[in-house]
Amino acid sequence: MASHDEYDFRTFPAAVAEDGTPDPASAAWLQAETRGFHDPRKSEKVLARSVERLTADGRRLTGVYARTAPAGALGVEVPVATFAWFPSTLNTGGAEPLDVHLVSNVTVRPTHRRRGLLRAMMTADLEQAVDDGYALAGLTASEAGIYRRFGFGEASWVRHVTVTTDSRFRMVAEPRGRCELIEAASLRTIGPEVFARFHAGHPGSIDRHAKYWDRATGLADDKGEPDDAVHAAVHYDQSGAVDGYVAYRFQGWEKEPYTLGIVDLVAADDEAYLGLWDFLGAVDLVERIEWEFAPMDDPLPFALTDSRLVKTTFVEDWLWLRVLDVERAFAARGYANDGEAVLDVTDPLGYAAGVFRLRVTGGVGSVERVDRSDSMTPDAVVDAAALGSLYLGGVDPRVLAAAGRLSERAPGGVQRLRALLAPVAPVYGITHF
Repeated sequence: MASHDEYDFRTFPAAVAEDGTPDPASAAWLQAETRGFHDPRKSEKVLARSVERLTADGRRLTGVYARTAPAGALGVEVPVATFAWFPSTLNTGGAEPLDVHLVSNVTVRPTHRRRGLLRAMMTADLEQAVDDGYALAGLTASEAGIYRRFGFGEASWVRHVTVTTDSRFRMVAEPRGRCELIEAASLRTIGPEVFARFHAGHPGSIDRHAKYWDRATGLADDKGEPDDAVHAAVHYDQSGAVDGYVAYRFQGWEKEPYTLGIVDLVAADDEAYLGLWDFLGAVDLVERIEWEFAPMDDPLPFALTDSRLVKTTFVEDWLWLRVLDVERAFAARGYANDGEAVLDVTDPLGYAAGVFRLRVTGGVGSVERVDRSDSMTPDAVVDAAALGSLYLGGVDPRVLAAAGRLSERAPGGVQRLRALLAPVAPVYGITHF
């Protein structure tokens, strides 16, 4: 590990000047982050729009800067590592969403790896999150093997699916409501209200950030370029109110079977969800739909006369959570069952370490820190990453026990924990960050 005396660590807000140009530090940081994810270099126009989105999110950027650089190499003004965080909300199944500290845009230049830069950025960031009063931190991971060591655990998943929409595609019952085509640009105003209803109804949902509305409207794709191929439709409920939308893109005549790719699909309820799929199944000249954000508990196969038309091609870990304040996090969560359980949590970073008694009465949880003693046997022992996996209820404690990630200490402890942490609704989110 190299000495950190070779580097400067700087944290600053993403910013755009009055004339619309990104400030130089933000621009250099973003070009470094772009390189880290193997994306094309951004044009000045795309760069400006990208920094605008970071600014709209309220992202604070951390860059690690080498103090010297060889002749001909990237200059010292370009960070060798990037890191960002921004505030959002998480639906925990409780009465109100919980403020959450989101980690994103993490890269380390390959020529500066294994020097402790990621650990330094992450530990400083988590300390700041605690100082700012956050009970939870979250991230979505490009590489799954990195973040458990910092106490993050996989808490939700999505499925990549293909749905065959040939002559066999038929619903068991016709969904209520109707769908109509719209200009994709209209989602700039329609989309946020629909998403707010989805967000309120799904534990595991993270609120949307600025990039999503650019993507759904076709204003800019993931690379920041305009995407005129995006089209959209909305679903109306029986009263005529919009309660769902889908943005999609035809994937070209050279791809067979002819396929639509879903850019974004958001439904306020199950009727809207199935109604949008009924619309997609009726699109002419298309025999397959591809979507990368389908729920694990998906009603679509059961709504079709032939469930085999829906095929899972990949299951992707989605939201990773890090508990920073056990008492506040678990008190803010929703509960389907009353009861009591005691957890012994180990945490090398110290934030979640301790023995905690969780009581739920009338669906409301309270947490008490208790002293370790020989007379008190906890129901289970977990580390901080496993606690993050358990938090929303999307992971069965029995599965963690079978994997050696949870140790039952009191007879029946795993079953008590399973009943107590059951989610109030299926855990599902569609916001990547």
